[in-house]
Amino acid sequence: MPDTKPHRIKTISQYHQYRGLPKPEHPLVSVLSFDSVNTIPATKSSSLVLDFYSIALKRNFSTKLKYKYGQQEYDFDDGILFFIAPGQVFSIEAEGAIKLSGWMLLIHPDFLWNAPLAKKIKQYEYFSYSVHEALHLSEKEEVMITGIIQNITQEYHSNIDKFSQDVIIAQLELLLTYAERFYQRQFITRKISNYKILDRLESILTEYFNNDNLAHKGLPTVQHIADVLNVTPNYLSGLLKVLTGQSTQQHIHNKLIEKAKEKLSTTNLSVSEIAYELGFEHSQSFSKLFRTKTNFSPLEFRQSFN
Repeated sequence: MPDTKPHRIKTISQYHQYRGLPKPEHPLVSVLSFDSVNTIPATKSSSLVLDFYSIALKRNFSTKLKYKYGQQEYDFDDGILFFIAPGQVFSIEAEGAIKLSGWMLLIHPDFLWNAPLAKKIKQYEYFSYSVHEALHLSEKEEVMITGIIQNITQEYHSNIDKFSQDVIIAQLELLLTYAERFYQRQFITRKISNYKILDRLESILTEYFNNDNLAHKGLPTVQHIADVLNVTPNYLSGLLKVLTGQSTQQHIHNKLIEKAKEKLSTTNLSVSEIAYELGFEHSQSFSKLFRTKTNFSPLEFRQSFN
């Protein structure tokens, strides 16, 4: 059987070697123009794991390219910006030799050592988004991001001194901050597709809480909801926070409380029985959540209907 194990690339120098490029000018940082990267041969498929951060803008493919990240595939057409954190698996499948334009920034975690960004970079949730959740830049946004990359490239090709790391890190942090802003814009401007996700979320939660098997299935998790919607948990919560001001977990709790209110006001079931039917192992946990959300205990809410 063929070996399907992903090819792990531990250093940026190894990546350069893998792509047939000259050695990087800095062992922990590299800025690549795709004009300089060898074309990917026809029918080649490769699955990679990088031990460093990758930020890339890809556009103008000369042939069809499928890029798979996790379980999602994206057929590249327009230019998009996407982010990959260390240890994540991705693969490339080509139909014919590929020539593309754009750039790629590679940053090894060791480059960020002892800098505040070393911790902060892990808080940017878009590093865990799937490929189909990549950032679609407007022309103006692309100019801004590319300008930052040009600054990093200029510093990268300059003689290394004691200021080099600080300058590159400052530019990288600016790029990540702009990406955060542009994602917020994308959540808003792509209203049709995003509100379809919101409508589907509502339908999924309604169906889940109307299921008679809820007591055995337990409460839905954020991961389960995201899987059904075919998005990553972080992307879903980020989208919902922009559209509704609430996270996925809060939407789950809201639907739960809505169902609990219905049972408290229309049935004679005890609080313990209702808690069990809603997937709680302990009625105390249900009562605590109900009070947090409504400022009433379940019994106080029921009494308000009598």
